[in-house]
Amino acid sequence: MRKIELLTKAHDRAGFDCGSEPLNSFLKQTARQHAERGISRTFVLIEEAAIEPKQILGFFSLNLCQIKSDSLTPEEAKRLPRDVSGIRLGRLAVAKEFQRQGIGRSLLVGALAKFMEIFHAAGGIGLFVDAKDQAARRYYEQFGFVSLPSNVLELFLPVRSIQEALADLGQRKPN
Repeated sequence: MRKIELLTKAHDRAGFDCGSEPLNSFLKQTARQHAERGISRTFVLIEEAAIEPKQILGFFSLNLCQIKSDSLTPEEAKRLPRDVSGIRLGRLAVAKEFQRQGIGRSLLVGALAKFMEIFHAAGGIGLFVDAKDQAARRYYEQFGFVSLPSNVLELFLPVRSIQEALADLGQRKPN
C-alpha cells in the first residue's frame, strides 16, 4: 500500500531521480531547508511497508501564495478583493522507474486533498502551479487547471473545481 507523508530524514532523497536535475536538486538539497524555515512543505509518496531509508516514488511541494485578483480570468476576478490568497503547487515529480504508472495523478490528488485541509483551516481561492513548459501545461490542463491571462504557463484551479474533483473521486486516498 502506498501513502503520502511529509518529507523527513527517514526518506531516501539521495536515491531519487526523476530525470530533471532542478527537481532532483530541490528534493535533495532544498526541500528540508525550506520546511525548517517555513517556506514550503514537501510531501512524498512511499510504500507504506518500506524500511528506512524509504524509497521516494514521487513528491510534491506546497507553499502559501498571494496574487492580485486582476491576474485571474475576468470571471474569477470580478467576485474577489484586489489581493487574494491561495496555495502554490511548487514542484511535482515522479521517480523515473515509476513514471507513466499514474503516480503523478496520485500525487496531484494528494496535493488537492492537502489544499482542502489548508482551505478548511485558513481559506484560499485555489491551487496555482507554474508549468515548466507547454507539455507540463497540457498535463495540468487535463485536470481542469486554466492558464492565467497574464502568463500561459501559470495555471489555476479554483476551490470549487477542487471540491468537485475530490467528490468525484469519493475523496479516496491516492494509491
